[in-house]
Amino acid sequence: MRKQNFSTLLVMAVLAAMGSALSACSATAVTDFVKPYRIDVRQGNYVSQEMVAQLKPGMTREQVRFVLGTPLVTDVFHADRWDYIYRFQPGKGEVQERRLSVIFENGQLARLDGDVRAEEAPPKSQ
Repeated sequence: MRKQNFSTLLVMAVLAAMGSALSACSATAVTDFVKPYRIDVRQGNYVSQEMVAQLKPGMTREQVRFVLGTPLVTDVFHADRWDYIYRFQPGKGEVQERRLSVIFENGQLARLDGDVRAEEAPPKSQ
């Protein structure tokens, strides 16, 4: 009987010591060691430099839509402006965001605004 009481007391003491040791661990220490998998999140219209290079002043709305796709934002109050916004949030790393505004005048492409630019063609060697 005493042996059983002693072993039960020993098990309870070990469990109590482990419980107090684990409760001393902060949540940040655990999350620094164990990190969950995070998926890559892509939102919006991906617009590359090659796509922008295909755009020429005077193109119609249909031609621009064929090259870039349907715009993410079309504003009722600014009918001559299409906005293409792309946001990429990798599971680990920095968020990347691209914006391109296509401005039309009289139904034709007038200019582009935003951070996506057409690639410069390398100079031709002779």
